[in-house]
Amino acid sequence: MSEPPAPPERPWTRAPEEVLEGLGVDAGQGLDDDAVRRRRRRYGPNRLRETAARPGWRILVNQLQSVVVMLLLAAALAAAVFGRVVEALAIAAAIVVNTIIGFVMELRATRAMEALQRMGQVTARVRRNGEIREVAADDLVPGDMVLLEAGDMVPADLRLLEVNRLQCDEAALTGESLAVDKAVEAVEDRDAPIGDRTAMAYKGSAVTMGSGMGAVVATGMATELGRVSRLVSEAEQAATPLEKRIDDLGRRLVWLTIAIAVVVAAAGALAGKELLVMLETAIALAIAAVPEGLPVVATLALARGMGRMARRNAVVKRLSAVETLGAADLIFTDKTGTLTENHMTLARLALERGVVTLEDDGRFMSDDEALTPADAPELAEALETGALCNNASLGDDGAVGDPTEVALLEAAAAADIRRDALLEAQPEAREVSFDPEVKMMATFHRREDGLRVAVKGAPEAVLDHCARQLGADGETELDDPARDTWRERGERLADHGLRVLALARGEAADVDAEPYEDLVLVGLAGLYDPPRPGIADTLDGCRRAGIRVVMGTGDHGATGRAIAREIGLARADDEVVEAAELAAPDAGDEDTRRRLLEAAVFARISPEQKLDLISLYQEAGRVVAMTGDGVNDAPGLKKADIGIAMGRRGTEVAKEAADMVLRDDAFETILVAVEHGRTIFANIRRFIIYLLSGNLSEIMAISAAALVAAPLPLLPLQILYINFVSDVMPALALGLSRSESGVMEQPPRAAAEPILLRRHWVATAGYGVIIAAAVLGAFATALAGLDMTVERAVTISFLTFGFARLWHVFNMRGPTEPVIRNTVTTNGFVWLALAIGVALLLGAAYLPVLAGVLSMEAPGAVGWALAMGFSLLPLAAVQLMKQAGIAWEAPSPSRG
Repeated sequence: MSEPPAPPERPWTRAPEEVLEGLGVDAGQGLDDDAVRRRRRRYGPNRLRETAARPGWRILVNQLQSVVVMLLLAAALAAAVFGRVVEALAIAAAIVVNTIIGFVMELRATRAMEALQRMGQVTARVRRNGEIREVAADDLVPGDMVLLEAGDMVPADLRLLEVNRLQCDEAALTGESLAVDKAVEAVEDRDAPIGDRTAMAYKGSAVTMGSGMGAVVATGMATELGRVSRLVSEAEQAATPLEKRIDDLGRRLVWLTIAIAVVVAAAGALAGKELLVMLETAIALAIAAVPEGLPVVATLALARGMGRMARRNAVVKRLSAVETLGAADLIFTDKTGTLTENHMTLARLALERGVVTLEDDGRFMSDDEALTPADAPELAEALETGALCNNASLGDDGAVGDPTEVALLEAAAAADIRRDALLEAQPEAREVSFDPEVKMMATFHRREDGLRVAVKGAPEAVLDHCARQLGADGETELDDPARDTWRERGERLADHGLRVLALARGEAADVDAEPYEDLVLVGLAGLYDPPRPGIADTLDGCRRAGIRVVMGTGDHGATGRAIAREIGLARADDEVVEAAELAAPDAGDEDTRRRLLEAAVFARISPEQKLDLISLYQEAGRVVAMTGDGVNDAPGLKKADIGIAMGRRGTEVAKEAADMVLRDDAFETILVAVEHGRTIFANIRRFIIYLLSGNLSEIMAISAAALVAAPLPLLPLQILYINFVSDVMPALALGLSRSESGVMEQPPRAAAEPILLRRHWVATAGYGVIIAAAVLGAFATALAGLDMTVERAVTISFLTFGFARLWHVFNMRGPTEPVIRNTVTTNGFVWLALAIGVALLLGAAYLPVLAGVLSMEAPGAVGWALAMGFSLLPLAAVQLMKQAGIAWEAPSPSRG
């Protein structure tokens, strides 16, 4: 078996025929399956060298670079200097254990994020075995025939063979922001820079206009993008705003608690306490007050939340988007495929003779009588025009292409009119791609009597370029009354919620002629895209969640109004704002701005106008999520606070610009993502309060004892051990809680809202006071009331504190949730964390070696009763306060 041919060097300097010959491929047939397999074995997959995963050793080193670890090391050093070898070794062990836990959690979070980034696969349309197929871009090989359309990301380096007004944005390679016009003709300059190689389309560039076809001449690291990637070092991923705020919070707490520790140590020394004990206590207090696992737990909570969102078809590309999702209060959405099913069918065809309906059984009906193309030449002409002016295809494996164009092909096929047969008799000589500015598309076809032009587009645009109309008796003049009649027909179709396209024909002297001159109007196609099942309930859910939904569509105003009313987005008296009103001279006055801000439906708007509306909403203080799928939506997706691209029908350019990709294109998935975003933020807020309130209670208990010259209720190593038991695992479990009941019944939180509001700080302090009081109460009762030894009393206060912090996790339920069954009690991770925590506390009491290190004594039955009783007091007190409606409000994602 011979080796596959090597791609030609400098293909931009060679004629298309020479390139095809060098690649050993027929442009009309493409490669066969055997050739693809052989070339893939030789050239490998079409992907850039995968970004190196963040190495484990770097994650490990990061655990040792925190202020907390520095404080622990200082404590160990101080203990060693003063001859406390056991304490020094214990503190060193705590460093190792905390480092391992932090390393494992951050490693899991990092790997989870890397896995999410690999989700979603770019596809390409290729010609193989004479058929158009959609394949993974990774599977492309040199010699593949790739078809390009506006919105595509070029999947490999291509030598262009066909172009139709093709333009590519090559800023990723050249830095040039202007799109480059492409051509088939070879470039003479062998050393031409990339921007001047007009016969090439390069991997990573975006098709901004037109269409074309090219032969793959380089894949993977052999592409120009691959060469550039070798020179670029991987930049460190920036922390999200939420992570930065959490990190700043931790750093501020470090310095605050150092100050507190110094005061406590000085007070203890003045009261006659042993200097070493007070020094170790001061350092341990500083460590105790700072939730060292906070950044790692927050990152893992974000990563796990993103994983859950991905399983619900919402793939978040940027971690910061999770935080913003919870604050979104306006969704600017398109109609087709998001609110509707994106499965178009030709429902009605308005002809000069009247309206023809297409029944489910494939019959064309007019006035209750069956109609065939043979009976109505204008019907045949309309169906042929829709099939010719088309880039979709019907095959055994299903339809490929735009749903609107697929619907036109299916309607023609119902009348036994096939596009491939039409093209065989009337070969396509030129295509004028759809232009959003012109709102029309045209194709030129060779016939024996000349060139036929097939046109489709927006009714108002096509009508303006038509001079005649086609009827049962042939062509007649399209005068003003006739134009008004056609406009009324279009309005009636749109009033039924149909998307309306005009079909027209023309003739041309040559392929370079102007396509939109002296056209003949053939008919209006009314296409129906049914609403998605359950979309009305989803929109109602948005309203209950305080999220406003605005629809922007390129369809006729009447179509947009009909669909909006059908799905409950707009009321009967709500007006629809047309594009022309946005461009009016008075569009900037205050009354108009207010009207635009209140409108629920915008029709016939362009991508540029969407961008203006997003800016208007943001200036009004809105947090805007925008959906989009086209290349022209990319600026809006970037401008919006949350850009949401469609995973199925979305262009690669749109997906690249978006913060989140919906793999099912379903609007309800956005609501699911918002719920997860709110839940993730609420969970982070919940475990921060849990950590801070528990650690604050340690400071209160130790400080109070030190200031009154009483024995310390907790020793330094005991503090470290309790933090190990209660800081990491229960907090992590809280971070993985499911959505709180009613989370989508509350308004969104403010975008600039801090992690902890004043009420949360009050709650944190209050919880700390209650736990500290319980610990001191148990300690005082054991020491004074029961006349126990200091060592045994300290053991009881240690156990009281350890169990009180474990039970404290149940105080983190929502303020409106029931006591027994709530977000916390139904979280399996919480029960697992509690089981581990209880086992560790029992080990501290009964394992001889561990008990010796921690200076523990057997508590006895009375001691256990005392510890258990006082440890339950904070739980009982807080729960009773919550039930009475006087408790501090627990974490929630609502405003203020």
